[in-house]
Amino acid sequence: MSTVSKKVPFGQKIAFGIGMLANQMFPAAMGIFMVVLVQDLGFPGWMWGVIFFAPRLFDSITDPIMGFISDNTKSKWGRRRQYVLLGAIIMGISFSILWQLQRENGVDYNFTYFMIWSFVFYLGLTIFSVPYVAMGYEMSDDFHERTNIMAVAQWIGQWAWVIAPWFWVIMYEPEWFESADVATRTIAVWVGVICMIFAMVPAIFIKSKSTVNEDYAPLNVKNIGSSFNGIIDGFVEAFKNKPFRKLCIATFLVFNAFNTVAAFTFFIVVYYLFSGDAAAAGLWPTLFGSVGALSTTFLVIPIVTRMSKVMGKKRAFLASQSISIVGYLMLWFLFIPGKPYMFIFALPFFAFGIGSLFTLMMSMTADVIDLDELNTGLRREGVFGAIYWWMVKFGFAIAGLLSGLILSIIGFDADAASQTDGAITGLRLFFSGLPILGTLIAILVMRGYDMTEERAQEISAELEKRKQNIVIK
Repeated sequence: MSTVSKKVPFGQKIAFGIGMLANQMFPAAMGIFMVVLVQDLGFPGWMWGVIFFAPRLFDSITDPIMGFISDNTKSKWGRRRQYVLLGAIIMGISFSILWQLQRENGVDYNFTYFMIWSFVFYLGLTIFSVPYVAMGYEMSDDFHERTNIMAVAQWIGQWAWVIAPWFWVIMYEPEWFESADVATRTIAVWVGVICMIFAMVPAIFIKSKSTVNEDYAPLNVKNIGSSFNGIIDGFVEAFKNKPFRKLCIATFLVFNAFNTVAAFTFFIVVYYLFSGDAAAAGLWPTLFGSVGALSTTFLVIPIVTRMSKVMGKKRAFLASQSISIVGYLMLWFLFIPGKPYMFIFALPFFAFGIGSLFTLMMSMTADVIDLDELNTGLRREGVFGAIYWWMVKFGFAIAGLLSGLILSIIGFDADAASQTDGAITGLRLFFSGLPILGTLIAILVMRGYDMTEERAQEISAELEKRKQNIVIK
């Protein structure tokens, strides 16, 4: 076990946070660029849905395997760093190649090309993200310091969502690029290379202990069968942990209800507020994402971190998600044609949903890992991190599939200069209604979460006593 007690040096928190910037910039840029597939390259709704679904489904399957490998790696560099470095390189290179789509190659060719490189990218993401997240879980065993670590990481990571929406401005500026697909090919290389460097930072600067002499499950080819059984057993055992199960389900509901409709923002702003004129929409699609992310960075994360210390993590989660429901309701009324600035008033409330989610949930997951160690005697940050993010990524795959399905159901036509009233109303109903529904169910699920600060401290004390007894023996 490599967990460190109490205060973590600020430089270590920054190093972890820079990795989070890469971890969030890739999906943030992906979400922006995906619009190009429909808007500029002519992908139909079903292709968009499949592209979202299939690679992420693959990603969700490889995550638990990577978690088992990471938890049981014997190395002088520890269990995580080498994988973080390798994954960073694969992600950066494959992301750059992924978006080299040529319009003249046709929709079918581009669809196949994109699918193949998506699998490579998501394999790199798995190799990077699973051990990277586990690094964060094991940086401290202090109840509040864990929240501080995740708050710093999320604060840095949120800048991805501030920056990424400005890609829309660059992509659709005719003086810079002749078309958005040409712009995407160039921007993707810059994003891939820069984020690859950011993703390497935790591997280089976060300290770790040698695990050469640890008694871990073997990872050689001969024992791959038993290793796979260990993956399945670990998955089943971890999900039997009731508090952890609640964290996974609540995250699945909040994050993926939001992601199902997140890409609709561009379409609502362009087709509802500006009657289909993307040029007239100008900066407004960008401002929606950027101002929302700035609200998260400077308002939500500091407030939620403070709320967590004053009222506890569970109550902070319930309060912040309730505020986000108010934001989604406000957006229904504040998307007003002719007055696009009005939606800005809803964004600070809207931002509490996603903005608070991972700051609190990753901190609570670290607490639950202590409970698992108390019950099993095993320290399994990798497995728990993999399963938690499996729920996120599998849900993300479902969200992508639902996005394409919703566009088809409501009759949205990407080739049309304007959309029918029914399609626009459908977009708006799903945009506000689906996240509200998911958030309400998540609140009900988390009402029974019982890992309080007092209970976490009792578990920590018991684990410390157990370690001291082992040393004495």
